[in-house]
Amino acid sequence: MALATLIPGVASAEGERLVGTLQTSRSGPIEGVEVTVESAAGEEVDSVETDEDGRFAIDLPGPGQYTISLDEEALPDGVDLGTGGASRDVTVDTGRAQPVNFGLVDGSSNAGGGSIEAVQLLVDGIRFGLLIAVCAVGLSLIFGTTGLTNFAHGELVTIGAVIAWYVNVRGGVPLIPATIIAMVAGAAVGALNELAIWRPLRRRGTGLVAALVVSIGLSMLLRYLVQIVYGGFSNPYGDYQSQRAVDYGVFTMTNRSLASIVISVVVLVLVALMLQKTSIGKAMRAVSDNRDLAASSGIDVNRVILVVWMMGGALATLGGVLLGLSDQVQWDMGFRLLLLMFAGVTLGGLGTAYGALIGSLIVGVFVQMSTLVIPSDVKYVGGLLLLIVILVVKPQGILGSRARIG
Repeated sequence: MALATLIPGVASAEGERLVGTLQTSRSGPIEGVEVTVESAAGEEVDSVETDEDGRFAIDLPGPGQYTISLDEEALPDGVDLGTGGASRDVTVDTGRAQPVNFGLVDGSSNAGGGSIEAVQLLVDGIRFGLLIAVCAVGLSLIFGTTGLTNFAHGELVTIGAVIAWYVNVRGGVPLIPATIIAMVAGAAVGALNELAIWRPLRRRGTGLVAALVVSIGLSMLLRYLVQIVYGGFSNPYGDYQSQRAVDYGVFTMTNRSLASIVISVVVLVLVALMLQKTSIGKAMRAVSDNRDLAASSGIDVNRVILVVWMMGGALATLGGVLLGLSDQVQWDMGFRLLLLMFAGVTLGGLGTAYGALIGSLIVGVFVQMSTLVIPSDVKYVGGLLLLIVILVVKPQGILGSRARIG
């Protein structure tokens, strides 16, 4: 698979416009493809054809929300649209030349036969599974230390991605420091959750079922607040969009996808070392195993739970940014990932951080590999079916045993 390479600075940088380049590793630049832009009201703004370098640039009447689409029939033989289809909804800020992604498949990833396609999907699955694991570790630790099944955890993913988008795109801050700022904000949101909602409910003796219902209501509240503030359209970050997939022989991958894998592995290793080597990590595991015994041993349980919430919020934010790099930032992105997070956590063993990692990897790989036999539109269903099968065979999950690990 090759992504359309984007050139954010086509022509003058003055005024609002949509820009991009259509090309693949095999076909090169694609000339003569009609690209059309419509306003949010459905009125056509302009229509142009890509030039000999595959580039297009469409001037806009002003900032706002637009729909850009290309003529699929004009693509050369052997080049098809990949994920995302022939149209994109984008939001353009004042004075910005907004890059647009179109996923194009030129057959290069399948050139060696079905085994090459399987390798490509395996690599994509590992990347996706690691991303799920980064988001799900906090969810698992929260369950382990408090017993809460937090349905609002997906909104922590969304909030982090949206904060990073505002800091990066609206604030003009490079994405890496914007991500760090968003992670600090995500940790603060996690702490606010614990101090303002869950700790008072625990003190009142609220049952776990009632707390679960509260988390569902909180999830809906936060999700639609994000939609009101951010809007219902998907938007890319301002950095690392103009990348072409690198051919590694049996699979292709953009540099940002490779960076996503490296960052996820480093973060998860650091979390594992923290749980095993530090006093707060050992306290987390002790509270997860037996909260009353941990408290009688002198551990400040409330402090440990607060740290877990802050860490969970920061990790969810990082996962949201990594997801936004590949799928763009959307108001419900965390909610759509939530069931897969639950699948990974439950599959690995409820309340175990290492179980969340193993379960998430299995879910991510299975979801991507399932597209070999089922349509990609319903691939998430495969992860949930896998969860059902595993739980029938081993209800406690892979690492969910009396001798709990993580």
